[in-house]
Amino acid sequence: MGVDHPAQVRLREPQDRVAGKWAIGILVAAAQGPVRFSELERRIEGISRRMLTLNLRKLEREGLLVRTVYPTVPPKVEYTCTEMALELHETLLSLVSWAGRHSADIARAHAAYDAGRASASA
Repeated sequence: MGVDHPAQVRLREPQDRVAGKWAIGILVAAAQGPVRFSELERRIEGISRRMLTLNLRKLEREGLLVRTVYPTVPPKVEYTCTEMALELHETLLSLVSWAGRHSADIARAHAAYDAGRASASA
């Protein structure tokens, strides 16, 4: 078994905070200002209520979101990015932008790789 390099260990922890399938979308949406659960559910395509709930709790626990409950009927709940999350926001936008610019390139690479694997196994 290999030993992790100290820089890898230091990098792994913050990566785990925001590298989940849904965390980036939640943080990008919440960075625009207070956002309600139902708004997040509409904005983040494909996320289930359960996954949204779990990710919101995780991001709140990590100190990236603040959950505010207003004593109304029905209760109004809003999520807001913390200063730490807002600092991360620019980096996340760069990542989202990069993914958008290169999605076709990645799809072509997948197709070429899969075609090469299929011909090699034939």
